Amino acid sequence: MPDPLLLVQMAGLLAVIGAGAGVIAGLLGVGGGIVLVPAFFYAFSVLGYGGPQLMQVCLATSLATIIVTSIKSVRAHNRRGAVDWAILKGWAPWIAAGAIIGVVAASGLRSIVLQGIFGVLGLAVGLYLAFGRAEWRLGAAMPAGPVRMGTGTVLGFLSVLMGIGGGSFGVPLMSLFGVPIHRAVATAAGFGVIIAVPSVLGFLLMQPTAPPPYTLGAVNVPAFLLVIAMTMVTTPWGVKLAHAMDPRPLKRIFAVFIMIMALNMLRKALGF
Repeated sequence: MPDPLLLVQMAGLLAVIGAGAGVIAGLLGVGGGIVLVPAFFYAFSVLGYGGPQLMQVCLATSLATIIVTSIKSVRAHNRRGAVDWAILKGWAPWIAAGAIIGVVAASGLRSIVLQGIFGVLGLAVGLYLAFGRAEWRLGAAMPAGPVRMGTGTVLGFLSVLMGIGGGSFGVPLMSLFGVPIHRAVATAAGFGVIIAVPSVLGFLLMQPTAPPPYTLGAVNVPAFLLVIAMTMVTTPWGVKLAHAMDPRPLKRIFAVFIMIMALNMLRKALGF
């Protein structure tokens, strides 16, 4: 039986993490996964649950929350007619295939390697958030054929290795090929469902060594439930803040925050 005091401390930390992720998601339109993974890692490590496969638990739990939040987001965007179902259906098989490959890869990697991968990719996401421009283009329409197959597979693969949904990679990708930003955000929420469902099913088959208490497969159930509950409460607060202020400087501040977290992950992975 885990120490009751540790369980109370874990619940408190997870509630704060979920509240913060909800506000950020509502304020900046950035998915919670890129915040949740390092936050979970920090919380569980501080509480003494630093098992050799802790990163797998953090990735799986983050992706489990994305199932719920992405479905809710897709439904809301679809009511406004913003989801591009042609893109979603055309890209879904390759994104799902990449997600499955990502689970297989993540299951066989050491936690320290996954920390390094998260650090490098998180740094790239932060740099794009800070310096990306809406007018940048790689083409006039989304790729088809082998390019779609390869790009979709890589998108799903990298998303699982970071424990994130479709927003961090999907929105920039669609924007670079001329998809309007509101349509890109709505469609990327669908990418999140396609990434998260098969990957979580795969992670549920894992049996990580020395996981935090009440972990099912690689998904920590208390973290999943608390984060979902808190984001449901606090995401509308973030949306209200977004309408009350200019989000552009806040997005740059958040980009710096992401890069600091990514660099910290890299520091730990390199043993400094």
